[in-house]
Amino acid sequence: MKRLRSKEHYFLLAPSFLLLFIFMVYPLLSSFMYAFQSYKLTSPNDIGFNGVDNFKAVFQDENFGMVLRNSLIWVVLTVGGQFILGFILALALRRPFPGRNIYQAIVFLPWAVSSFVVGLTFRWLFNAEYGPVNDLLLKWGIIDEKIYFLSDPHMALYSVILTMTWYGIPFFAIMLLAAMQSIPEDLYEAADIDGAGIWAKFWHITFSYIKQTIVLTLLLRTIWVFAAADLIYIMTAGGPANSSNILSSYMFMKAYSTLDYGQASAIGLFFMALLILFCYLFLKITKFEKAGNF
Repeated sequence: MKRLRSKEHYFLLAPSFLLLFIFMVYPLLSSFMYAFQSYKLTSPNDIGFNGVDNFKAVFQDENFGMVLRNSLIWVVLTVGGQFILGFILALALRRPFPGRNIYQAIVFLPWAVSSFVVGLTFRWLFNAEYGPVNDLLLKWGIIDEKIYFLSDPHMALYSVILTMTWYGIPFFAIMLLAAMQSIPEDLYEAADIDGAGIWAKFWHITFSYIKQTIVLTLLLRTIWVFAAADLIYIMTAGGPANSSNILSSYMFMKAYSTLDYGQASAIGLFFMALLILFCYLFLKITKFEKAGNF
């Protein structure tokens, strides 16, 4: 009986470990194995080990360079735009004013909406034939002819970036506002007595206190945005001609359009290696472990 009680915690944790194995460990191991196999569902009789052929095929793909460039543009512009606008919004909402709670509910609303609904809504807004964006720009005389936001290779990616930026602003605003509200007001009062200006108070008090939150939210949001493929799939399906594809959406297309699980898994492993390298360098450069120290 004592022996069973001493191992009781293992029995209690077993269901959680089983779920983790089924939904995380097993898919990861399967992807690793598929990456080194010829695993195309359209050729079920040719499935077998092929070494690094999948990686060679991916790196020699004529679209892969464009997809990598798109991924960099996607992450930098989207996360940068979300962070800057979210920071400004958090600063604006920090001080009480009449109707602040109602205003907060409105500006934070996008975070509560499904990405599928957001994608469909903006696909309609940017539609060249009946979308209201083109209609308003034409009526106001800003443009002379319709802009094909989602079907122009030079516009498609940036249209989705604009959508994703709008969608993610509340995340930064909520997180940074919560961090700002934890700053003691006594510090600002002491700074006023010492004659500190607005910039000095922002840099030495506000920024110093929320630096750890900034680093953490930037890291998390970069990972999420880098892995996000839903808006791209809904709005452009990676087109036209892969001009709006990023690594995550390109991997999705490889798996479910060409049914080549081998190459899709190879892209997935490369994708994971990039994220691990980014996380390591980001935490080293930002000195995250010292971010909360004064």
